[in-house]
Amino acid sequence: MNLDNIKAVIFDLDGTLVDSMWMWHAIDVEFLREYGYECPEDLHKVIEGMSFSETAVYFKERFCLPLSLEEIKAIWTRMSIDKYRCEVPLKPGVREFLALIKEKDIKCGIATSNGRELVDTVLRSLGIEEYFQAVTTACEVKAGKPEPDIYLYVAGQLGVEPKDCLVFEDIPAGILAGKRAGMKVCAVEDEFSRLMKEEKLALADWFIEDYFEILKEKPERVPAGSEE
Repeated sequence: MNLDNIKAVIFDLDGTLVDSMWMWHAIDVEFLREYGYECPEDLHKVIEGMSFSETAVYFKERFCLPLSLEEIKAIWTRMSIDKYRCEVPLKPGVREFLALIKEKDIKCGIATSNGRELVDTVLRSLGIEEYFQAVTTACEVKAGKPEPDIYLYVAGQLGVEPKDCLVFEDIPAGILAGKRAGMKVCAVEDEFSRLMKEEKLALADWFIEDYFEILKEKPERVPAGSEE
């Protein structure tokens, strides 16, 4: 993977920059149990890529919840904020890779399906706010992933053409969003999406187990459709 021709790097957050997908599964289980439901096996695949608001709509309709959308989102925020502050670490090699991007004067952004308050919390708690010139949530654009809206919006915020952007994503919907935006995409391994690896390999230009692979310049390249 050659970063010399890359003018901007755009990251997803959960499962890509931070190891947090386990937390969201735990919150879904606890939240649904409170209203008398078991967490369905298909839930996380169905809501993959949805914005925070879109997910709240889906939960309210599927589970007939006696709550407003704002109440649902407020509960999720309250349940997750302490975990983000105290229990969610960066993925291996992230801090070092962000330092490399800064050293190379490459612009950096975040395109996440999460809520803004939670994004700000995790960036502050991990001390990585300084690296990002643009942070956007899917609630701020017309459609969530796999639509390309959020990636195109962040590229515009950074003032970089999509073809000059490199995206990092951990789930197929996010990878597809980056590709639909006309960007190069590197898939990131995550325990939550381990069973989706073949799908991720089929969609992405590169695949890494962690960011140290890039620092060592040995990412696994996906043969079809890739560019150096």
